[in-house]
Amino acid sequence: MTKLLPPGASFSRLPLDIRLLNPSVLYRVSSHDTGEPYFGRSCGNRFDDPVAKKADRFGTCYLGLNLTVAIAESLLHNAEPENGRFEVAVSDIDAHYVFRFRGPKLRLANLTGTSLLLLNGNGEISGTTSYRLTQKWSRAVYDHPEQVDGFLYMSRRVNDSVAVVLFERDRHKPLALKPSIPVRLSAHPEFADSVHQLRLSGT
Repeated sequence: MTKLLPPGASFSRLPLDIRLLNPSVLYRVSSHDTGEPYFGRSCGNRFDDPVAKKADRFGTCYLGLNLTVAIAESLLHNAEPENGRFEVAVSDIDAHYVFRFRGPKLRLANLTGTSLLLLNGNGEISGTTSYRLTQKWSRAVYDHPEQVDGFLYMSRRVNDSVAVVLFERDRHKPLALKPSIPVRLSAHPEFADSVHQLRLSGT
């Protein structure tokens, strides 16, 4: 099996498969009811900027194309199922909110399927435990002359579904995303379906 390698020196000359995405399809699950979309610079997540100096890093915001993915990639990020179920404290569920967004269409690089293959990537970009490697991929996409708003990738937690990472290139000129009024996760109309899919039970 071919191992995932860092992007090659010619990556900036490779064509990106760019998709236009209406931000209204995005879901963000957050432990805060304000400040979204939030762009982190911790260098601790899969596609964060690996630049050493925090002030020089671009920001990243992680979202799903459905609520189940957004829950799996946030609330359940480090959780493991027991006996085929996820047990989550009710207080943790109640402490999370769902955001939707509106704004102009986003230009996203497609890092799934054959589009990823043609960039010399593979499924390890979503599954490898080496964040140092995946962060190099993120930086290469960020630096690409196309100057995309972020990229699409397969969710690690729900690996038949697509997730999104957005870039914040300039703190003073953020992406024109307007958040919805936050809805408490447990009160969201799609939460029951996600509970069924993820077999969530409160403790």
